[in-house]
Amino acid sequence: MTEHLVFTLVAPMGAFGDLAGHEQRGSASWPGRSAILGLIGAGLGIRRDDVAGQKYLNIWHMAVSVLHQGMVLNDFHTVQTVPSARIKRPATRADALNALTHADNGLITRRSYRMDCAFGVALWGGDAARLEAALKAPHFVPYLGRKNCPLSAPMAPKCLNAEGPVEALAEITLPPFLSLDAAAPLFVASDIPLGEGRSEVRHDIPMDREKWHFGRREVHIHQPEGQ
Repeated sequence: MTEHLVFTLVAPMGAFGDLAGHEQRGSASWPGRSAILGLIGAGLGIRRDDVAGQKYLNIWHMAVSVLHQGMVLNDFHTVQTVPSARIKRPATRADALNALTHADNGLITRRSYRMDCAFGVALWGGDAARLEAALKAPHFVPYLGRKNCPLSAPMAPKCLNAEGPVEALAEITLPPFLSLDAAAPLFVASDIPLGEGRSEVRHDIPMDREKWHFGRREVHIHQPEGQ
């Protein structure tokens, strides 16, 4: 038996890192390692420039159960850049707006979200009791990927002993307004193999939070019987 910390992530909208360009920011169908570590870092009050704190976060192993992936929502933004030659330094936002002309063509950028998504998270390998307390009273406001994606229910963190992450994830506490079965996820994505399944590569290991550099890892996808 291994001690796990489990909690629930439910939100009307979520956004999870994927390969991104300047004009498009997509969203994966479930939160990867960088998203989960960022969220628990917010609970613990660890800032992006806290090297020791970021190193501590990397001790955790994790698995994510996907209960509802949600439909994709695309949002569009207009971005306009003013040539630097027209702006005095230092400049304010007002200076940049005043320097705009009709010749400065804007760009349309796209942001993708997942609507009405629900996930379970299991963590092991660290001080589960400390993290449970932090997620019950987080230092920074938690959100699901982007700041405009607030959670719609408490994370309900709890420590428990289980044979493995699949068994631990079956014990998460779901909010009463969801008619989902925690023991019957669509699939579980784990750091470790969970029996039969497939593997895929994601670039979601935080290497440098300030520069947004992420490393490659192998994720093991397990689909329970009957799903």
